[in-house]
Amino acid sequence: MAYKKPESALVVLYDQHHRVLLLQRDDDPTFWQSVTGALEEGEQPIETAYREVAEEIGVDAKAYGFVVQNHNKQNKYEIRRRWRHRYPPGTQFNTEHVFSLQIDSTLPLTLTEHLQYEWVSKDEALSRLWSPSNKEAVSLFVPSVP
Repeated sequence: MAYKKPESALVVLYDQHHRVLLLQRDDDPTFWQSVTGALEEGEQPIETAYREVAEEIGVDAKAYGFVVQNHNKQNKYEIRRRWRHRYPPGTQFNTEHVFSLQIDSTLPLTLTEHLQYEWVSKDEALSRLWSPSNKEAVSLFVPSVP
C-alpha cells in the first residue's frame, strides 16, 4: 500500500438554500465530515479539491460551471491514531487546505467512500461535525441564511 501524503484539501459544500452537505464515513459511522482527501504527487491543492468532489460525491464541478473557492487558509492538525498507518512512519500531523463550493442540491450524488449524506442547516452541521477544523470552515465560509 502506498502511503498518503500528509497534506489534504477540505471542501465544504453548501447549496442554494445555504444548507451544508454532510458525509458519514464508512470506516467510522459516528464521524460526519465534508469532502476531504490527500493531495496526490504533483497535484496542487485546488486540483485536489476538484478531484475529491468528483470522486466522493460524483459531481464534476467544472462541468456544471461550479467554482471552488480557495480561502487561502491552512490548518495543521494531529492525525487520529487509528488512521496514522496510512501515512509514512512517524507522521503525526496533516496540513489541510480549506475550500468551499456551492452546488445545486437537486443534483444526484453518487457516494464512493461514505455510507450516506445529508443536507443540513449550518447550525446542525456545526453540532454534528467531528473535526474542529471542519467546524471552523463551515462557520467561516458557509453564508448564513438571509
